Amino acid sequence: MASLNKVFLIGNLTRDPELRVTPKGTAICQFGLAVNRQFKDDSGATRDETTFVDIEAWGKQGELVSKYLGKGSQCMVEGRLKLDQWEDKTSGQKRSRLKVVLDNVQFLGAPRSAGGGGGAAVPSGGDDVDQTPSYEKSSPPPRKSAPPAPPENIDEDVPF
Repeated sequence: MASLNKVFLIGNLTRDPELRVTPKGTAICQFGLAVNRQFKDDSGATRDETTFVDIEAWGKQGELVSKYLGKGSQCMVEGRLKLDQWEDKTSGQKRSRLKVVLDNVQFLGAPRSAGGGGGAAVPSGGDDVDQTPSYEKSSPPPRKSAPPAPPENIDEDVPF
């Protein structure tokens, strides 16, 4: 049986991201995202509905979210749903919480004053992927010009 667990959300951070590090040195960043939906009710009036979602980002992406996003920043999150279940120590009741584990994030909107924001995608993957946001790079790459015209008398009978 096929299954799919994929979530795409665009919204604003409800609080500054909290960055923690595991004893093994892996970064975990947790933040909240407010996702707005506008619709018309039965009477035809426009209504707003806001859904608050907990997001968890691991590793390099968690570090980048913590560094470049703050409360109110807009971003697009791609991830998967995860259900956490535990027993409340004080009441003994079983508790659960649904959250999104981040796979990819794209910063949207204007950068915040610390230098973040501006539409850079942060890919998931290994260390061989350049995860430095485009606005953090010092200068744009030089433009490539058209290749020079080949000389007129070239021997094209070259064996390879």
